[in-house]
Amino acid sequence: MKTGSLISHLLELRTRLMRMFLALLVVFIGCASFANEIFEWLSRPLREALPEGSTMATMSVMGSFTTPFALAFYVALAITMPYLLWEIWGFVAPGLYRHEKRFAMPLFVSSVVLFYAGMAFSFFLIFPSIFQFLVATTPKGVRMQTDINEYVSFAMTMFLSFGFAFEVPIVVILLVLTGIISVEKLAASRGYVVVGIFVVSAIITPTTDAISQVAMAGPMYVLYEGGLIVAKMMLKVKGKNVAPTES
Repeated sequence: MKTGSLISHLLELRTRLMRMFLALLVVFIGCASFANEIFEWLSRPLREALPEGSTMATMSVMGSFTTPFALAFYVALAITMPYLLWEIWGFVAPGLYRHEKRFAMPLFVSSVVLFYAGMAFSFFLIFPSIFQFLVATTPKGVRMQTDINEYVSFAMTMFLSFGFAFEVPIVVILLVLTGIISVEKLAASRGYVVVGIFVVSAIITPTTDAISQVAMAGPMYVLYEGGLIVAKMMLKVKGKNVAPTES
């Protein structure tokens, strides 16, 4: 019976992995058809900040071909990520208790939304200010001509950095719900949290300018406070649901 159950789980896992792969492949083919257009859109903040007459460049023979296609894969992965995570959730969820599912599903959806919010925040608000700062601080006699592969790598690092930074409230809520630390202790440790946030933002941001670090640290602290508020609310709901069963 246990062997049959294990085999059925492995077959389900294989089916889900195949669906995930096919979904990613289909979206990648669609994105690859517009690889150059996607790169033009992604590189617009830098190109608009460059001095007149300056252009981006590629330092490798195949760079002009491989870089847009690599970017197309990253975009396809970002587009299909909710579906991929949904398949993973579908495989894991049957093993959870009902009260665990009640909290896990909202946290799952919130984490995905917050990650995309962090990416959008970095692209639309941080990129323009960073590139204007970098162009303005370029030494005289130096012509800024960014390699397209380096730019894509920089952009992906920024997206991941801000995406994970926006997961702060999820981390706070999980710490509280699992009983690792109380809301009161987190609230009383705001001073240490602020210092920690600035240290983390200085580490995970790929640039050393103060603009990007402050731009990351500010939302992280706001989200930290939001996480405390939501954690308090979820504890009240959890207490109401547990109380009748204990009596």
